[in-house]
Amino acid sequence: MVEAIYGCKWSLTVYQLLHHGINRPGEMVRSVEGLSTKVLNDCLRKNTQFGILERTAYPELPPRVEYHVTDFGQKFLTVLGALEELQDDLSGGDENQEGTG
Repeated sequence: MVEAIYGCKWSLTVYQLLHHGINRPGEMVRSVEGLSTKVLNDCLRKNTQFGILERTAYPELPPRVEYHVTDFGQKFLTVLGALEELQDDLSGGDENQEGTG
């Protein structure tokens, strides 16, 4: 699951948009240059299937759909953040170890 989500370059962008209160697909597409509706829908569908995001459809005209991070998604994003910190530590650690030995 981590590989599928982390490997999708748009998933992290979607998480950032949601964090900033942008939770409607049309608004997401307008907010990010290069993000197409098809790619976004694939990304949102994948994240919903994994239980990271929750889709809410409102019965109104015109139809309105919003996405929100689930409780599980919050835990998952915490793990992703820790992985990024670890990667940063490893990248910085390589530089510090070159002069030792």
